[in-house]
Amino acid sequence: MEAQPIIETKKLSKNFGALRAVNDVDLKVYPGQIHSIIGPNGAGKTTLFNLLTGFLSPSSGRVSFKGSEITHLPSFAISRLGIGRSFQMTSIFPDLTVFENIWIAVQSRTKANYNFIISLRGLRPLEEKAMQILQRVGLADKKAMPARNLSHGEKRILDIGIGLAIDPALLLLDEPASGLTGEEISRVIKLVKEVADTVTVVLIEHNIDVVLSISDRITVLHQGFVIAEDHPDKIKKDPRVQEAYLGGY
Repeated sequence: MEAQPIIETKKLSKNFGALRAVNDVDLKVYPGQIHSIIGPNGAGKTTLFNLLTGFLSPSSGRVSFKGSEITHLPSFAISRLGIGRSFQMTSIFPDLTVFENIWIAVQSRTKANYNFIISLRGLRPLEEKAMQILQRVGLADKKAMPARNLSHGEKRILDIGIGLAIDPALLLLDEPASGLTGEEISRVIKLVKEVADTVTVVLIEHNIDVVLSISDRITVLHQGFVIAEDHPDKIKKDPRVQEAYLGGY
């Protein structure tokens, strides 16, 4: 018996006027995998992420999470179900410390989010969890630093930490290696692999070497359509993918 996908789309489409950015996409992501979405600029990758997370409503089609339909739920409700995400542009609060960025995300998943009078005893578990996440992503030594003073790579890592702070079952990462070089890329790859030990990851990434090295499965979009989906070793040999994206990789 086939395992149930953690997230699934059926004939999912999104129109912007005459432009169909996502076109009848059928996607299945299974628990415990790193599933990458690749394709050239304008292929519909970020639009697909926005449909999965409720930032956009589809023109047609369905989205299901753990077997329940979430197609028309707002983004905050989808987040509370256990879907976290990062963005192409980091979503950190630059004037807050690294610790405060994580603490706010942790607090958002508790009743303390709406309680403006809370005891220090009530805050302690939130502080402990925030520190655990900072240790997990390797930023504990930067906890008191204003987030704006982090390197670009560290900001990317903090953004992943914010996504982890909501205890997601599924984490969507939009180009986490964008703008990074050398050691920073290696650090992000290592972190994503560690995260995937406990959280299913869906990844958009332009760095094909990162994608091929990290993915269990790859879906290729081109002009809004899925043109291929398979394991990395088969994707890089697929002539349709080479023509549309990999350039004879």
